Amino acid sequence: MSEKAQAKQRIDELRTTIERHNRLYYIDARPEISDREYDRLLDELEQLEKQHPEFQSPTSPTQRVGGAPLEHFESVRHAVPMMSLSNTYSKEELAEFDQRIRKLIPEETFSYILEPKIDGVAISLRYENGELVQALTRGDGTTGDDVTANIRTIKSIPLRLDDLMPPAVFEIRGEVYMDTQGFALLNDQRQNAGLEPFANPRNACAGSLKLLDSREVAKRPLDAIFYAVGELDGIAFETHEQMLQTLRNYGLRTAPNYWRASTIEEVLDQLDVLEAMRHEFPFEMDGGVIKVNERRLYEPLGTTAKSPRWAVAYKYEPEQAETTLRSISIQVGRTGVLTPVAELDPVQLAGTTVKRATLHNEDEIRRKDIHIGDRVVVEKAGEIIPAVVRVVTEKRTGAEQVFSMPTACPICGGEVEKREGEVALRCINLQCPAQVKNWLTHFASRGAMDINGLGESLVEQLVDSGLVKTPAELYALKKVEVLGLERMGEKSADNLIKGIEESKKRPFERVLFGLGIRHVGKGAAILLANEFKTIDALMAARSEEIEQIRDLGPIVGRSVVDYFRSPDTRAIVEQLREAGVTLQQEETGGSNELEGLTFVLTGSMEQMTREEAGEKIRARGGKVSSSVSKSTSYLVAGESAGSKLTKAEELGVTILNEEQFIALLGSDEKLKDQQTGQMGFGF
Repeated sequence: MSEKAQAKQRIDELRTTIERHNRLYYIDARPEISDREYDRLLDELEQLEKQHPEFQSPTSPTQRVGGAPLEHFESVRHAVPMMSLSNTYSKEELAEFDQRIRKLIPEETFSYILEPKIDGVAISLRYENGELVQALTRGDGTTGDDVTANIRTIKSIPLRLDDLMPPAVFEIRGEVYMDTQGFALLNDQRQNAGLEPFANPRNACAGSLKLLDSREVAKRPLDAIFYAVGELDGIAFETHEQMLQTLRNYGLRTAPNYWRASTIEEVLDQLDVLEAMRHEFPFEMDGGVIKVNERRLYEPLGTTAKSPRWAVAYKYEPEQAETTLRSISIQVGRTGVLTPVAELDPVQLAGTTVKRATLHNEDEIRRKDIHIGDRVVVEKAGEIIPAVVRVVTEKRTGAEQVFSMPTACPICGGEVEKREGEVALRCINLQCPAQVKNWLTHFASRGAMDINGLGESLVEQLVDSGLVKTPAELYALKKVEVLGLERMGEKSADNLIKGIEESKKRPFERVLFGLGIRHVGKGAAILLANEFKTIDALMAARSEEIEQIRDLGPIVGRSVVDYFRSPDTRAIVEQLREAGVTLQQEETGGSNELEGLTFVLTGSMEQMTREEAGEKIRARGGKVSSSVSKSTSYLVAGESAGSKLTKAEELGVTILNEEQFIALLGSDEKLKDQQTGQMGFGF
């Protein structure tokens, strides 16, 4: 075999292997190799393709990083019109939908499929002979924008269908979305960078797909779920359910749950169940989609000018509430960003009492024309953070007051600035007490160092008294100093000092998260700790090395390098080292017994928090997921486990209580073998 033939063979092998691992990681949630091993495979493929450009292919995994910016998007006609669904807002309207169908096909027996309605951006993908050749937005339903370059950057979307004999043409429709966690992180990054936050995940998706530079799109936490087909050649389906299963077999992500119902009454009952699950989905879900399951009936049922008659969207009432905005306060974050916050009359929203809501920045206040004293509508943006949606202008009395941002930091009186290209004001005094307090509170928080007894009020006292100015100085605190603080008794002082001492044992990734490096959340901290193992290796790392870690990128890379470049930061690291804080990854003796297994944690645990349980799982090579699916290996159910337990039981997922979970962690047996049912765990 010639050298060129050997290179071609190896390139094909690498592409197949990498795409297989992409599917295992992004679709099946059961990765088989480490990120480092994955990166080595990708690096080898990139080098071979550079050496042999004649073998380059648009479906290669190396093409996901994005290319040169486009001048504009091409408008392309859909092979099959991309219709939108009609919406219903009441169960009475759904009953009427059912009656219309039965009137049109009175002699037919059929069933319904109910799927969660994802609040994303509609997309159509075209595969020819298994290869992704085109991606179009819905546009006006007849023509859409060609966003193929942007869609190629979404790692969960296969560039080639997982089938040796794919159909000649396979056009699929679905939604591009951004999960709530990714959305919150993106907005946090934008605000830290002084940029305007996105209003909601759908807005973030739409904005991302409109970017002409696909390299920027690749940095966004986009994903996609598919639920329909367009033009087909070489394949046909009898039912919608069969189509969904085929999508999954091809390596395409579908909704994590769907339900088949024989009657509209069953659909209505299940819609109530779905609404109760609303906050358990990792994405924005604003209703359900009901479709006739039998595809042979689509033609006799027909369509209207805009919508099919065999499907309808049922939308839940938006979780909004009206209240009065009494005042606007200013929060100074740990990066110095000044954020205006609406102080509201308390109102019930999504099961919680809301008293405050973010206003993001001055530009947002002006855009929404918000005045102090206004009646306003609030909702939970991204189901996470309360936000003011709009002003009820018809209820203005004339007594409302226009608000202006302060010209100096309201905490330290220091200079504030708005950097070029940013919308946020920022306090530039690094010693600003507000920044220090937020930093310390973050460092001591449950997800970071989890220092028992160190809450916001005590942090405030420590900073105001001058006892602590950095996280490292916490470890120099003496009991006698603490006793001098207000409402601090012997027992409380002992507990605080004990909590600080115990925090030295927290894993390295939690220390990294606690340091408050811009753009480094919990997930990024875990990836950095796993990759570099020690604080010294991380401090010596180049931005390019960090960027190459899967799921990170240049923003994180630059942020980490800039953070550790500071002499003040390095001094803090040395103080932490002298105090005995963990600054290297715990050696697990090469144990990786949970690799390939996915856990879901629900309910409250007595002997550890869910966060601690997750850390133990990840330390042993396992993965923690937020939702139950057929790929879930174990559900760990604590007290007051909810719908996730019910879902696990329906899917036959092995269920562990807390004691069984702890026993499993301590077992030396091969867990993958145990998963087949030999353990006999369950309720």
